Parts: sequence; C-alpha cells; structure tokens
Amino acid sequence: MANSSSVHLDTQLQHAGTAPFDPVLGAAPVALPSMRTSTVRFQNLDALERAQTDKAKGERSVTYGRVGMDTHAALEQIFCDLEGADRAFLASSGLGAITLALFSVLNSGDHVMVADCAYGPVRYLDKTVLGRMNIEVSYSRATVADLADQLRPNTRVLYVESPGSLLFEMLDIPALAAFARQHNLILATDNTWGSGYVYRPLDLGADISVVAGTKYVGGHSDLMLGAVMAKDPDIIRRLNDTHYAMGYSISADDAWLAIRGARTLPIRMRQTAEHALEICRFLAGRAEVARIFHPAWADDPGHALWQRDCTGSNGMLSVELKLDNAAARRFVDSLTLFGIGFSWGGFESLVQLVDHAALRPHGYWQPTDNAIVRLHIGLESPQDLIADMTRALEMAAQG
Repeated sequence: MANSSSVHLDTQLQHAGTAPFDPVLGAAPVALPSMRTSTVRFQNLDALERAQTDKAKGERSVTYGRVGMDTHAALEQIFCDLEGADRAFLASSGLGAITLALFSVLNSGDHVMVADCAYGPVRYLDKTVLGRMNIEVSYSRATVADLADQLRPNTRVLYVESPGSLLFEMLDIPALAAFARQHNLILATDNTWGSGYVYRPLDLGADISVVAGTKYVGGHSDLMLGAVMAKDPDIIRRLNDTHYAMGYSISADDAWLAIRGARTLPIRMRQTAEHALEICRFLAGRAEVARIFHPAWADDPGHALWQRDCTGSNGMLSVELKLDNAAARRFVDSLTLFGIGFSWGGFESLVQLVDHAALRPHGYWQPTDNAIVRLHIGLESPQDLIADMTRALEMAAQG
C-alpha cells in the first residue's frame, strides 16, 4: 500500500513494511522477513556502479550490509511516517542516536545550549566526549528568555527534550524554533516521549528529532534502538555522512522487532495514556501526594502546551510524595506489579525512586525534602495497579 498524507497514521503503520509479492508465485507473507546480511552482491558491475553513484548523491543506497537492506529501509520509512520526516537514520540505542545527531551538526569550537531537563546521559556525553572534542556545552531552562542569556558567538545548536526527562516539563517548541531561526541555530529535540505518534516536533519547527525506539516503538522491552529524523536536505546530508563515517548499524532482527512493535504502537500508547490518567485520579485523592507531574493531567503547568501541540499522551508520570527517603524506599520495595527499572514504553509497569541529585539541575523542580517517584503505567488493569499502590502506601506509613 502506498503511503499517502490522506491516510491516517494508524493505517500507515499497519501497511508499512509488508512483504512484496513473489513475481512467480504471486504470494507473500504478511510481514517482511528479517533480512540479515553482511555482504551485498550485485548482478553486474553496472548495478554496483549505479548504487555507488546514488550513495554519493546522499540517497539511501546499499553497497554493504552495515546500512541494512529491506528490513532496515522499512523501519526507516516507519520513522519517517511517524515523525513527518524525509529521512531517518538508525542507531543502536537512544543515546547512540543523540550522539549521531550532535556529532553531525557540531564542530570543534562550537557551543551547544542544552535544556536542563534533557535526558541525564547527555551530561555524561558532554563530560566524557564533547568537552574532549572542544565542544562547549551550557545548560539552562528551555525558555526564550533564559536561552537568550546563554547565546555566544559560537553557538550553533539548541538541544532540548519535550516533555523533559523525569518531571515531564512541556516546552514551547514553536517558540524555541522561532528563537533558533532568529539566531541561525539548529534545533534538535528528543521526542522519545511522543515517538512521532502523539507529538511531532518537526511539524512544530524543530530541525532534528531523536527517538529511542527502545521505548514505545519497540514496545516489548526486548530491543535497543535509536533513530534520528530530519527534513532539511543539508541536515540530512550531514546526518548521512556522519552515520556512514561512524559505522552506525543495527541488527536486522532488531529492525524486524521494531516494525512489529510499531504495528501496535497506536493501541498501546492510547491504552497506557488512559491508564495513566486513572492512576493520576487515584493519586490526586491520596493525602500522601503533594504534586503530580504529567502534562495530560489538567493541573499540570504544561497542560495548555500539551493540549495545543500534542494529539495524545502515554503512560509516563512522576509523583511527589510526602514521604522521607526511608518511607519512599518502603513504598517502592512493597510494590508487586511494578518492576524497578530505568526504561519505559514497554507493556509492563515500572517504578523508579528519583535521586534528588538528578533533579537539582532541573530549573523546573521546586526543591523539597519529599520523595519523587517516576512511574511508567503499563497495560495491566488500572484497578490492580491502584490496589498494589494502596498496599504499598500503607506499608510506607508503617515505619
């Protein structure tokens, strides 16, 4: 089925990456097989030279297995459909995709402004690699007023995440895009939260969108994957050159798993979003709760931006509990239906006790002695999750 802007994204995701019919048999499997290869062979030298010419033009052309064949190309197209992009480049993890994006548009001596709510490992990338490459990094609230104070003559890139990591601070991407254009900056954003299905930063003016396909696109907590998407031809060329030069590759089997996950992305995201709101309503009625961080929640400060820019939500939320550290640890350890882990976006519910040290760089956070707990609400029955949390809160209070 051909892609069409008139076809709903839900439909596109069901028909993307399907296997072509065998020209002799007239039959085909529904799902495109995992096409594994290292060596790509050509019918003749003319075919090889055509592929090399196309590759030199920056087109997606396969001359070696590292780029991937039909399975990889199908997943790249899915990311383009999700994000409204012209090209997508795959990486072995979300952090790998962030690295690809930054390395593609930064040179030694450049300065990049990073939203203080961005994914924590970006700071580690800065500390261990970017600084060594003489790339300057500064952090601030991602508002036009705050960022204006961070501008330098060598500023080239603005890197943000919306909603922000840990506390889900909604950013005004159209305003940030206008600011970036005014100062000739490239705006790159981590869109793992929206994954293109409920949030499309490229349509709002961003130049680069980064997604950890490990999360909602894969959807089953069984693969590692990143992707970088863009529309602008010059940025695409720079991504293409860097992607090839750095030897980025993912396995065909992981690409196949991600295609499978993308087919159920619509129903999984809608369902986890509904469940998360049920959990928010439960938490709002508990005396132990001081604040809920979830942009789809009407009391969240970013709710108006979420309503304007998003078409849905997901299962991520954080909650400030009026508990000290010992009580918060009892709460987390008493949960039986929530796994303790750092990832999210899968079918299962997860919990993480957030270290205040990780929150201190976030200007959005109002420091307090209360515990912050991050939850990913999965596909379990919300009633069972609520019963589990009720028991855990009772255990936390026992001391």
